[in-house]
Amino acid sequence: MGLTMKIKTRASSYQQVMDIPVPAHRKPMKQLFLFRLILRIASIPDLFFTRFKCTKIGMERLGKKQPCLILMNHSSFIDLEIASTILFPRPFNIVCTTDGFVGKNWLMRLLGCIPTKKFMQDVNLVRDMVYATKTLKSSVLMYPEASYSFDGTATPLPDSLGKCIKLMGVPVVVIQTQGAFSRDPLYNNLQKRKVKVSATMQYVLSPEDIAEKSAAEINEIVQSHFAFDGFKWQQENQVRIKEKFRADCLNRVLYKCPNCNTEGKMVGKGIHLTCHHCLKQYELTEMGYIKALEGETEFEHVPDWYQWERECVKAELENGTYKLDVPVKIYMMVDTKCVYKVGEGRLTHTVEGFSLQGCDGAIDYKQSPKSSYSLYSDYYWYEIGDMISIGDDRAQFYLFPTEGGDIVAKTRLAAEELYKLVAIKRKKA
Repeated sequence: MGLTMKIKTRASSYQQVMDIPVPAHRKPMKQLFLFRLILRIASIPDLFFTRFKCTKIGMERLGKKQPCLILMNHSSFIDLEIASTILFPRPFNIVCTTDGFVGKNWLMRLLGCIPTKKFMQDVNLVRDMVYATKTLKSSVLMYPEASYSFDGTATPLPDSLGKCIKLMGVPVVVIQTQGAFSRDPLYNNLQKRKVKVSATMQYVLSPEDIAEKSAAEINEIVQSHFAFDGFKWQQENQVRIKEKFRADCLNRVLYKCPNCNTEGKMVGKGIHLTCHHCLKQYELTEMGYIKALEGETEFEHVPDWYQWERECVKAELENGTYKLDVPVKIYMMVDTKCVYKVGEGRLTHTVEGFSLQGCDGAIDYKQSPKSSYSLYSDYYWYEIGDMISIGDDRAQFYLFPTEGGDIVAKTRLAAEELYKLVAIKRKKA
């Protein structure tokens, strides 16, 4: 088992949590040199053992003290260690999800972190980013994908990113990692593999480029730098992953059997992925390919299998058969003191969006499909369990399904495809 990640929790009633005052917004702090140095030193062991190397492209165009916006793909915890190393000694603020502040608010602020709520409209975030670059003269590190990749390919970027870049008006630098996903994929329960990690840091947009181009054109440029495939990288670079746990929990991503079309019966253990309905078995090879032990290999590439699952979800949405209806344990966050465990309830998800009822009728929350282009969902979240998060400015709900098998990936796919369908309907209207 690799890095231990836990979060402070407390049992409380829903009403007690809702009575807690909403914390006042605080402007970001400039990252002190001492904390930059601590981050840099703390990153040495992991980067040493992964033989980390960085290739820089066009970085001579960026002034040593010139603030910039750094956009980085998000594969695993080592991403921050990489950034802390290759950006040193440049001061930078880090856009970080609010749950990262729980129990350590003061430390995260001293590290220069800017809190935000994933996949929710956050009116303060852009203001804080502008304040960091213009007033604090600090760069800003942002993971625009907002969530770790499930299958090693890029997750959706917000349409508002181009507008944000134009508003900030500072140079844009993109950091893309290679090997970080292969070393520590989210599905694998924090078990690290022996894989070399590298990164490319590239100067992508100057202030002049940003002024000349439209937000849509900027979005296209950024999107082009966020096209990657961790499994394809592994195969093209002949990276052998010999660990015998490499398929552990792969069912979190590949939850639907392509042989019998049954969901929730796949089990990843050791180097094998097995459907416990039709008993068909696959191997995740050392080179990252899927191989059926008997019969046809429907998908030899993990992202292809995941894309097929996406198409299946889209078809369910279009023909009206999609529905999630599961019992959940309910945690809430309204401040950064802790995450509050408030009880149990039921989460449903249909073409109408999310609906959460719980705590003996005290909770009746609904969330529209158009509220977000994706969904904050995670595996083994702070070692509690697989999680789906919904919420608004007042409170965030962290929901842990207690039945239904592997539904987290499917729910994220459904939220993304439903958002697209709603957007198409709006354009036609």
